[in-house]
Amino acid sequence: MKKIIISLCLLLSTLSISSQVNTDRVMMIGKNALYFEDYVLAIQYFNQVIGAKPYLADPYYFRAMAKFMLDDYIGAEEDADLCLERNPYYTAAYQLRGAARQNQDKFELAASDYQRSLEFFPEDRLTLVNMAIVNMELKDYDIADKFFEALLRRFPDYVPGYLARGQMNLERQDTLKALADYDKAIETDPYTAQSFSARGLLHFQQKDYNKALADLDEAIRLDPYFTGNYINRGLVKYNLNDLRGAMADYDRVIETDENNLIARFNRGLLGAQVADNNRAIRDFDKVIELEPDNTMAYLNRAMLHAEIGDNASAITDLNVVLEEHPDFFTGYYMRAEMKRQLNDLRGAERDYMTARNEEANAKKRATVDAVDGRKLAAESKDTREETDKDIDKFNLLVVADRESAENNQTKYQRESRGRVQDLNTKIALEPKFVFTYYDKGFEVSRPVYFSESMERANQELNLNWILKAVNNEAALNELQVQTHFRSIDNFSRLLVQNPNDAKLYFGRGMDFMLVQDYENALRDINKAIELQPDFLQSYFVRAVIMSKQLELDPLLPPETVAQETPTGTNPADRLKELPQIAKTKLPEVSTKSFKYDAILKDYETIISLDPNFIFAYYNMAEIYSLEKDYRAAIDSYSQAIKIEPQFAEAYFNRGLSKLSIGETASGLDDLRKAGELGVVESYSIIKRMR
Repeated sequence: MKKIIISLCLLLSTLSISSQVNTDRVMMIGKNALYFEDYVLAIQYFNQVIGAKPYLADPYYFRAMAKFMLDDYIGAEEDADLCLERNPYYTAAYQLRGAARQNQDKFELAASDYQRSLEFFPEDRLTLVNMAIVNMELKDYDIADKFFEALLRRFPDYVPGYLARGQMNLERQDTLKALADYDKAIETDPYTAQSFSARGLLHFQQKDYNKALADLDEAIRLDPYFTGNYINRGLVKYNLNDLRGAMADYDRVIETDENNLIARFNRGLLGAQVADNNRAIRDFDKVIELEPDNTMAYLNRAMLHAEIGDNASAITDLNVVLEEHPDFFTGYYMRAEMKRQLNDLRGAERDYMTARNEEANAKKRATVDAVDGRKLAAESKDTREETDKDIDKFNLLVVADRESAENNQTKYQRESRGRVQDLNTKIALEPKFVFTYYDKGFEVSRPVYFSESMERANQELNLNWILKAVNNEAALNELQVQTHFRSIDNFSRLLVQNPNDAKLYFGRGMDFMLVQDYENALRDINKAIELQPDFLQSYFVRAVIMSKQLELDPLLPPETVAQETPTGTNPADRLKELPQIAKTKLPEVSTKSFKYDAILKDYETIISLDPNFIFAYYNMAEIYSLEKDYRAAIDSYSQAIKIEPQFAEAYFNRGLSKLSIGETASGLDDLRKAGELGVVESYSIIKRMR
């Protein structure tokens, strides 16, 4: 943020004047935005620094990081280039550019960047695993194997390394080594769902269906919200002749994601087998709606239309198939029979002769099976990959892997894709509640908490947005960023006319907080409290701002982060891991306790103003947890739950606090209640404790 003082107010409309830009200040606010995942906002701040001092390497690096997190890999690569032009020894930029190139399938260039990084830090874990994966992509398996060996010798407990090497061994057709890697991954960490998924899929490919079922059951228990495991378990059950169980798994996927192509396609095939033709047709209708060029779906729907006597619709579908696959002789035989039933004898004869000719040509080319080849394939219960578009495999069930089910473009799980690589999810408290105008929502719905004082505050403030208390605040998009910049300008003009209006200071303080300018936000909120000391929302915002400043202080010091960033970690992973570090790494009480006291004092003031304000009790408990005073935290969570018996996040955090002091049974009870109310992470922790 660029700070411009004009008499009484700060006018952001003049930020473009580079001579007035405080670049150190703007860089810090940009890093704040980056840390809190406001990537669009961060880019705008770094743009300002670049405009003022284009010779600096740091803003290009951090802007590249923000673009990378927004999946703008080309932009990230270009900014990393600009960073390295200014400082060719900026090691983190090589790591980041390598990750950007890797995501663009520029594997040789990515390898050169990773190699450059390893020259400075030869034992960097994420660079080693990415270097191995890049060589896998290049089919240089021997080189990849050497990097895996170096990686796992240095980090013998690194589960993603075993999983990636297992995938490489599968590509080399060495199933014994692949199985050994998956076994080692599970032995190292028995709570990683993907290890069981990978081993279960390997058992399935080896036709060891009972072992595959056991592994996929365990994967689903550990990660009940990943749909790919249900799809593959459905395949296993199908091969064990449990058609009802397979159908139930596909039903589960479609209930969660009605647009899941693999589940729709497979359920349609199973529906055809059990003569549930109408529902099967509806499934293929959906597949075709989502993927209009899926000729396999057209072919299966044609057969179903024929089964229910709708030959006209069947012929229409077959026309699409044969236009795309003019040598598919089985389709001509089918269409000939349908035309015969519709008394189109000439058309039937023409299709029959075409089928005979194409069949003869196919036999000569020896590229397809005999007429009953597809029947034999079905009898052997083979499957196909989603990318396999061989029309002769139209009636084979589709296998899902983790990447295809999550619409990931790469075949391998890439360590540089933020939290995706964090297979063993860290046990962390649910975040504190903050005041904002935006929230991300949850995949599984949670209770909505009513606060009379919040309702009253919204009526009194009369802001342009509804003020809400959430613990899943959303990053601002570009339009919202510009809107809040304009809002700051508007409040500044109004304050010139009404310099003693606490509500105006509160509104501008909220805007400053949303654009991550905590220094100016704190100044405005302090003024609001001075002018209206009985307005509890101001105390809450001030406590949240101070908490965020404490969270940033040990992690992003303004003078050192640019120099320290290049050492040791992949930049994308470093950024995405920071919030986790902030939740689990405790600052030194000796240097922070006085700041904690100030935050606690604000929450106590809020409670004196409104004893039923549950968010103050909840956030106060978080501070107690940071100070390791778990019994005080439990008391505060209990107060919040007493007021709001459906307070899901409070149950979850109280459960973790109880586990921390050894009250395991009671803690697990709280986690079960939290899971019941929608905090799905509870079940993973319960599983671990068992």
